Amino acid sequence: MQNTITEAGSATTMDLAAIQSALRENNLDGWLFYDHHNRDHLAYRILGIPGGHITRRWYYFIPAQGEPKKLVHRIESHKLDLLPGPKTEYSSWQELESKLESMLTGATKIAMQYSPRNAIMYISLVDAGTVELLRSFKKDIVSSADLVSHFEAVLTEAQIATHYEAQRRLDDILAEGWREIGTRVRANGSTDEFTIVEFLQRAIAQAGMITEHGPNVSVGPNSADSHYEPTRASSKPIRRGDFVLIDIWAKLANNPQAIWYDITWTGVVDREPTDREHLIFNTVRDARDASIAVIQQAFAANTPIAGWQADDASRAIIRSAGFADFFTHRTGHNIATELHGNGAHLDNLETHDTRLILPNTCFSVEPGLYFSSADGHSEAFGVRNEVNMITRPGRADVTGRIQNELVRI
Repeated sequence: MQNTITEAGSATTMDLAAIQSALRENNLDGWLFYDHHNRDHLAYRILGIPGGHITRRWYYFIPAQGEPKKLVHRIESHKLDLLPGPKTEYSSWQELESKLESMLTGATKIAMQYSPRNAIMYISLVDAGTVELLRSFKKDIVSSADLVSHFEAVLTEAQIATHYEAQRRLDDILAEGWREIGTRVRANGSTDEFTIVEFLQRAIAQAGMITEHGPNVSVGPNSADSHYEPTRASSKPIRRGDFVLIDIWAKLANNPQAIWYDITWTGVVDREPTDREHLIFNTVRDARDASIAVIQQAFAANTPIAGWQADDASRAIIRSAGFADFFTHRTGHNIATELHGNGAHLDNLETHDTRLILPNTCFSVEPGLYFSSADGHSEAFGVRNEVNMITRPGRADVTGRIQNELVRI
């Protein structure tokens, strides 16, 4: 069954049957949602309820079978009224603990927004004290990470279509951006990073899309900063002979369910790449392809693959080339209605992401190498090569154009 929730004229849906089916598939007795002061944004999204003014603790327990149960404070007793299931109220902390233990009778293995050792911090939203309390009731609290991925990252066919439409438009815009750099440099001797950022922003808006901050246009040494963002005041000139990195992302406007498209390319202005630029680009490209291949092989064979395994495939190529110290971020991130979504990231560096890469999810593959003058490199520059993938039962596809050599601007 689906529980349809209407609030202030809007409607959203919690699919109770799907949640309970997922709990049974994962051999879990239930999923306990808990919040205070809007700490757990995932709970509101998955349950389909508004947050708002939350000054008292609430608990919502969905068992693998049977009716959900609510526990709310008496002065905020309406907070879960949009959800199905009987309601119990408390006032004192003693009453809360007693009724919470009673609500969980018969359940032992319970999922929460918890990550052992805070390994996946995106999921680690329940405080340690609450986990301690539940363990005192002899409950086995396990991570809801894969459940969250299922209900946050798995895309509908309509959402997948929005990603491909954004891809079509943004690939064309990026190509226009490279041409614009060449035109301006050859006509005026130079342009600058922020001028090209504004050009790309206008093109994104004219194409009926939106972006967040950015895009990023990074020249020379600035490309060695993986999170560099030019401003009007800090913008550096782009001239003949320069190395340029463009990281650009957008999604369709006026559609809250639209999915992002996010890519990074690199190129050189009016010259051929140096031998070192060739070497670094080819190493990053090969690392990208290794991650793509291991994901495609896993899906073709119907073999589960976790985010950390896809990261390892990419990182092994860079390690074997002797550049491990210069690959300083994860290989990729989940992409959904948020640019950095709540599904599995391709990461065994910043986190050990054990979440499975699920069918019908989208994510980036974007290894990079960064060499700064601060580290004593005479050629200070960075290469990141970013594509997006969408998985399907039995296959995994790169969704846009693939850069296999440096752009000659």
